[in-house]
Amino acid sequence: MKRNSTYSAKTGEVSRNWFIVDASDKVLGRLASKVANVIRGKEKAEYTPHIDTGDFVVVINASKIKVTGKKMEQKIYFRHSGYPGGHKMTALKDQLSRFPERVITSAVRGMLPKGRLGDRLITKLKVYKGAEYKQTAQKPQQLEV
Repeated sequence: MKRNSTYSAKTGEVSRNWFIVDASDKVLGRLASKVANVIRGKEKAEYTPHIDTGDFVVVINASKIKVTGKKMEQKIYFRHSGYPGGHKMTALKDQLSRFPERVITSAVRGMLPKGRLGDRLITKLKVYKGAEYKQTAQKPQQLEV
């Protein structure tokens, strides 16, 4: 009698690729969901939910992203120092002008699993404000969004 068995990927068996995404005139949420799926490995046949099976992604031109609606003024980023009265709120417009990398990283981070696996996965995302990036030696392939 033959048993059916479920395939579970092992960390050493997974092949990792590098992809590059140009964020110019891309909508933030749609870009982030596509990048999160690639980082998570959901587009691979050997996807396993509890194992890191994803690829690396380099995002360039982060300062040129678009958002829909009135999010530029209404979307707020909240942080707290831990001290009484130490909360700071920043609008998306201000955050994009100062730290555009954090906007994309924050959007992708919110779409990844919470906990240790998500912490490991977010390190596979590299975001750059302009068109210059450091991962040329990895020869990243173009990823269409």
